[in-house]
Amino acid sequence: MKIDPFIEAEKVAGRNVAKACELLEVSKSAYYERRNGVPSQRAVTDAQLLEKIIAIYKESKGTYGSPRVHKELLHRHVPCGRRRVTRLMRQAGLEGRCKRRWRKTTIPDPEAERARDLIQRHFGPCEEFDRRYVGDITYIATWEGWSYLATVIDLASRRVVGWALADHMRTELVEDALKMAFAQRAPEEGVIFHSDRGCQYTSRDFAELARANGVVLSVSRKGECWDNSVAESFFATIKRELIDERPWPTRAGLEAPFSSTSRAGTTRAGCTRRLAISVPPSTKLSTTTPTLRRHNQPKQPVRRTGSSPQLDVSRSDVAGPTDARG
Repeated sequence: MKIDPFIEAEKVAGRNVAKACELLEVSKSAYYERRNGVPSQRAVTDAQLLEKIIAIYKESKGTYGSPRVHKELLHRHVPCGRRRVTRLMRQAGLEGRCKRRWRKTTIPDPEAERARDLIQRHFGPCEEFDRRYVGDITYIATWEGWSYLATVIDLASRRVVGWALADHMRTELVEDALKMAFAQRAPEEGVIFHSDRGCQYTSRDFAELARANGVVLSVSRKGECWDNSVAESFFATIKRELIDERPWPTRAGLEAPFSSTSRAGTTRAGCTRRLAISVPPSTKLSTTTPTLRRHNQPKQPVRRTGSSPQLDVSRSDVAGPTDARG
């Protein structure tokens, strides 16, 4: 039963409005607020909160759902409940962007050199930078064909310290990404580089490059994508928040976004700003470019290594996602 029309009928009949409100157990002041069209305090605060939610949603380019919007509101010292944020976003028709279905694209080299997993899923930030790197390759669709991105991430700072973009998946792709990391950070000998068991990372050429620069190689266990979850998470983020945002007509058009993502500093502050990760306050990232060492000799001729029967790494015309890496 609607209470307000009944109270209004009592008032028109000349009866006592206060008595009617008392019998119906409603507030007299609330009745007059609704009658005069005055919004409640809750409605006013909801409208103010919705404005802040919409602003955060637009800053994330439509990628944030209610959990991350709620965390960002708390980060900005706006007290609110997660269910309230969910309700307001649902009423406003705001939805976060969901990740695509995962598919297996890593192809191991059965004749690769054996290496151990030296990371053991210990991905937490530490105070010593440039001691543990992780890397991986992903594919990006353009109108010109597939483009392949290789990255090198420092686990201590989550900084993208090296990356390479090319139209092939040969070993040179991952070599170029690692060389950029050498040029930008010049890590000390003994730095660990962790990757999956793809034939590019387990090739003889890549192993020789690593040994020449004092890098200790580490590989994930077979079939365990979680052993390289930091690199996988970064690719999932840039695909969801940058790549899938619009079509890419040319491979060259991908250079500028990834350059800005690399300059932005960390995997959590690339294509769209995320909440900062916990990096020890006693440490500071270096903003200077260190001197290049050892690897600046002229490039040696590439020696092809044994490849998987499913993927020929010497070819530059890899055709699609079933032959690529994610």
